[in-house]
Amino acid sequence: MAAPVSPQERLDRLVVLIAGNLVAEVCSVYVLREDGSLELYATEGLNREAVHLTTMRAGEGLVGLIASEAEPIALSDAQAHPAFSYRPETGEEIYRSFLGVPILRGGAVMGVLVIQNRASRLYSEEEVESLQTTAMIMAEMIAAGGLKSLAAPGASIGLDRPIHGIGVTLADGVGLGHAVLHEPRVAITNLIAENPAQEVRRLEAAIGEMRASIDELIERGDVAHTGEHRDVLETFRMFAHDQGWLRRMREVVMTGLTAEAAVERVQSDTRAKMLRQTDPYLRERLHDLDDLANRLLRTLMGKANGVAREQLPENAILIARSMGPAALLDYDRAHLRGLVLEEGGPTSHIAIVARALGIPVVSEIVNVTALVQPGDAVIVDGQAGEVQIRPQPDVENAYKDKARLRARKQEQYRKLKTLPSVTKDGVEITLQINAGLLVDMPNLDETAAAGIGLFRTELQFMVAQHMPTTAEQQALYGAVLKAAQGRPVTFRTLDIGGDKVLPYMERVEEENPALGWRAIRIGLDKPRLLRAQLRAMLRAGAGIEMRIMLPMVATVDEFLRARFIVRRELEMLEKQQRPAPTSLKLGVMVEVPSLLFELPEIAREADFLSIGTNDLMQFLFAADRENRRVTDRFDPLSIGALRALRGIVEAAGETGCPVTVCGEMGGRPLETMALIGLGYRGFSMSAASIGPVKAMLRALDIGKLRERMDWMLASSDGTASLRPQLAALATELKVPV
Repeated sequence: MAAPVSPQERLDRLVVLIAGNLVAEVCSVYVLREDGSLELYATEGLNREAVHLTTMRAGEGLVGLIASEAEPIALSDAQAHPAFSYRPETGEEIYRSFLGVPILRGGAVMGVLVIQNRASRLYSEEEVESLQTTAMIMAEMIAAGGLKSLAAPGASIGLDRPIHGIGVTLADGVGLGHAVLHEPRVAITNLIAENPAQEVRRLEAAIGEMRASIDELIERGDVAHTGEHRDVLETFRMFAHDQGWLRRMREVVMTGLTAEAAVERVQSDTRAKMLRQTDPYLRERLHDLDDLANRLLRTLMGKANGVAREQLPENAILIARSMGPAALLDYDRAHLRGLVLEEGGPTSHIAIVARALGIPVVSEIVNVTALVQPGDAVIVDGQAGEVQIRPQPDVENAYKDKARLRARKQEQYRKLKTLPSVTKDGVEITLQINAGLLVDMPNLDETAAAGIGLFRTELQFMVAQHMPTTAEQQALYGAVLKAAQGRPVTFRTLDIGGDKVLPYMERVEEENPALGWRAIRIGLDKPRLLRAQLRAMLRAGAGIEMRIMLPMVATVDEFLRARFIVRRELEMLEKQQRPAPTSLKLGVMVEVPSLLFELPEIAREADFLSIGTNDLMQFLFAADRENRRVTDRFDPLSIGALRALRGIVEAAGETGCPVTVCGEMGGRPLETMALIGLGYRGFSMSAASIGPVKAMLRALDIGKLRERMDWMLASSDGTASLRPQLAALATELKVPV
């Protein structure tokens, strides 16, 4: 590997060496190209004139099958296998037995390494193991660009090739910059062990040290600074004591690898297998194993966990498997241009914080942390849910144009800032923003929004290292009200449970947490927690009008019980002769379908209603919004959803109860147009949505819209969604959506 020869000569020597050591008549190396095909790069035994001429599509032949499945294949009669592909230029028809292994790096396939023999024979487990170890070393050579000069003109291989990933948008926007790994891959430079027994001792000592550190974290219960929740650490502890996993690493060390290389090798194999699993539970465990392996590598190499954040490039694109909200807040916002994740849903904590910071985020880009090198050019398209890694110049230029176009649109939206939110036919629409952190408050002035329609109080709890005291909560709420400068702020009481787990609270294991113990249910069962938060809100709102909203209310009775607790806190303020709010408006989030059948009663009892469309749609369609298999099966612009939403606004109107929309549906121009057509006149959304929504509504004639929508809702023909008809209507009315 270190010989001062050309890359081709080095490869040619390697295949001869491998063939000799494994008593094989043929040894060949195939490298994965940017178009997904596999090219023969070197061979001993086959026709050498076929090198760089023979290619196979992904999944074609035994070599393509190995690349697509990332699994070794050992055959005593290769030509009898249904996947065998005959290539006359190679002269391999005389060879019967076949052994091929994927060349893996971080679970990503870089190529395929093959040996063959004329005689029919079964390859032993030791031979498979040896070839896999050799393939791991070759992966580093490919990844480091050592074969770049051998690629066809204009083509790329290894970690030089451009990658186009399609994922899920968590936060809108377009960002161009250079990759910064949130948890940089530990670079292993010493692969081959001189003393395997000593390496086993090093491995066992590092395992013991890692176990002790995990035990200490769990015993302290102070895990917020790492961004890992207690249940994840419990899983770490379980894996850290898993004898099968540890035995596998010891076995790999005894084949001649260092302890570090053994950890990397076992995890790369495990990752390649688990990435091809469909069971979501097994896919989730992959993240646990990745984090554990990374900790073990850092322990072996004497490196601290975490990443230096003070030397961010001017245009940084963060790359991470997953992140917590506190971790993102640690970075300098001024230098961040985007975030790419392997895991995370649109309603995850990191998505909420990223949207508040105005950072485009795309998630579910498979294996991105293994495919990206620090400093790589990366483009994050939060509009289309796409990521470009090491883009070609023409692609980069196209995205620069897209970013400039977006900037021009944003400039147009800024010009609308001082104009009233009034439709073309003179109907006023109230536009407010959603918030959850003090860093969101400047968005009020930047957008000229009418107020905060939803302040998510749980974010303070999620980023804290301990349960915030009443005084700490009061300080935050007071600062928010002060920053609002008299504009209304609607505080939502603690909405935890389900996917929002506080790191310092014991997690309750539930079969279906989204339908379980969460939000107001926790508050009613733990009244001290609810009372402490209400007390902080009421004290912070002394002398002004306060607005408090209760989440996840399923029955009128739940609202009445919560209102009783609120009134007790008001009475306590009076007894203590503390100043109270001049008035209190207590509202309800309508997000549980059962409340749709008590609309007249809840509209009479509550001071206002706000529609949480995220959960309401999830429950209406029994479609988990985090499950990609079902999230696209149903549309909030379907007949059923729109009729349900119309029923809410009509019931509220009959009693004079104000109603707004604070879910994501109210921040998308086409959906907002439909909601206006149903009768909604108040919306709360992300700050970035204010401009597009205002541009839409100022071009809208509600009279024409209402007439056409009434007809659409009355004349359903069973169509899955009204989205196409509504989009066509927007075009006809010249409304930008």
